[in-house]
Amino acid sequence: METTYENLSTRAISKYNGIQASTGNAPRNRLLVALAGPPGSGKTTIANHVAARINSQLNLCHGALVVSIDGFHLPRSVLDALPNSEEAHIRRGAHWTFDAAAAVSFIRKTRDFSGTLHAPTFDHAVKDPTANGLSIPEETAILIFEGLYLLCDLEPWREIAECVDEKWFVNVEPERARHRVAERHVRAGIEPDFKSALRRVDKNDAINGRWICEKRGSCDVLVESMEER
Repeated sequence: METTYENLSTRAISKYNGIQASTGNAPRNRLLVALAGPPGSGKTTIANHVAARINSQLNLCHGALVVSIDGFHLPRSVLDALPNSEEAHIRRGAHWTFDAAAAVSFIRKTRDFSGTLHAPTFDHAVKDPTANGLSIPEETAILIFEGLYLLCDLEPWREIAECVDEKWFVNVEPERARHRVAERHVRAGIEPDFKSALRRVDKNDAINGRWICEKRGSCDVLVESMEER
């Protein structure tokens, strides 16, 4: 994946420099990237590696920052109030268990450079979002949003494509993604063994993954997920 990280970071820096050149290096012109993919595609890892490479090359105080859309999960208290609350908890992570409108609104707001912004994060210990968990300094040059549904061609998610400058989608072989997510569940203590974890994946994550691929809109870069060497 090293070549992928290098290519994506080079592309982002080039795009950012192009924006700056076209506006005479005026302030308040940041690059927004949407990075999406199915569960187990490696999008979070890719986003963090690309941001690190960008920050090592851009001579800026605040270069690139990764913003996960996981912070826009509906809280468990909201899921409890749904008429299909039992299904909602089982299917948590499906597109309808997110506050999509809030996610779209926040991404649109990041165009505004009037001070520090605060994004929600997801606390895996309490299994709920944390309001204002991440600070985005006003000077941040590049924001990489990463999440499952950022490039879905379904309202209101599809509005994100109009808000960002770059759209990257991570493609992954379904069985590879299935095993990755199952291994993650075991490591996190969600399931006691790999067999149980696979059953959990098949009831939720794999369904979401197929849906994401079926509903994917256009993208600027299609990234092929690979194993780390």
